[in-house]
Amino acid sequence: MTVTTDDGVRLWASASGRGEPLVLCHGGPGLWDMFEDVAALLDDLATVIRWDQRGCGRSERCAGPWTTERFVADLDAVRRHFGPARMALLGHSWGAQLALAYALAHPERVSTLVYVAGTGIDPVTDWHPAYEERLLARLGEDPERLARWQELPKDDPERAVLQWSAEFEDRARAPEHAARMADPWFGINTECNTALNAEVRHGWGTPELYAACRALDLPVLIVDGAGDIRPRSAVDSLERTLPRADRVTLPDAGHLPWVEDPKGFREAVATALR
Repeated sequence: MTVTTDDGVRLWASASGRGEPLVLCHGGPGLWDMFEDVAALLDDLATVIRWDQRGCGRSERCAGPWTTERFVADLDAVRRHFGPARMALLGHSWGAQLALAYALAHPERVSTLVYVAGTGIDPVTDWHPAYEERLLARLGEDPERLARWQELPKDDPERAVLQWSAEFEDRARAPEHAARMADPWFGINTECNTALNAEVRHGWGTPELYAACRALDLPVLIVDGAGDIRPRSAVDSLERTLPRADRVTLPDAGHLPWVEDPKGFREAVATALR
């Protein structure tokens, strides 16, 4: 189905299951919804609402704007389209940052926030060098794969699959999991990715952000995979700051914990929704 934003951009969206609404915010920036497995895991617990962010995936190609404020407004258009006054939010990676930004802007419209594999609220420079080092180390397990990744353009599907293979703790199954992420392939919006990542680099780690998080009176569940190549210590800043945060770390999972530990992921989210 189609959700139309207040500035006329058409967003792809889908709903399944039954119960109170749970809206999912996918990662990226510049990617698309890859939550089909998550919806299947949770659709007996909630009405699961998926959507592709502005200019990405199955949503209308547009010229932006590529700002968190604009994406928060788009997420609110999704909420209005499906009707709930309040919704639970689950965001993954960049989508976790977006879901947090929405909750800070509209806390009265959020019942619960599930923050999956995000990177906290400290400056990006505190964790990104360690992430880059770990990414190269995992790709370097196969020198030919690393060399191939380095020579391909950033929006190439083969490069994406090679990079995504570093996201999984189970190294034997990592190529299979990464290939599933790219099927179907909708193309990476590199302009969106560049702009929003630059905004996060400038906006995270500010006193204003810490103060806003300290004042956020919402239940928040942080879900990590212990094998995520983004250092999990990055999320400590958020856990310390939020007044009502719980945290579950799944020991045998990487950056997409529902793929490698679906049972543990479902149990954690089910507890938060209850």
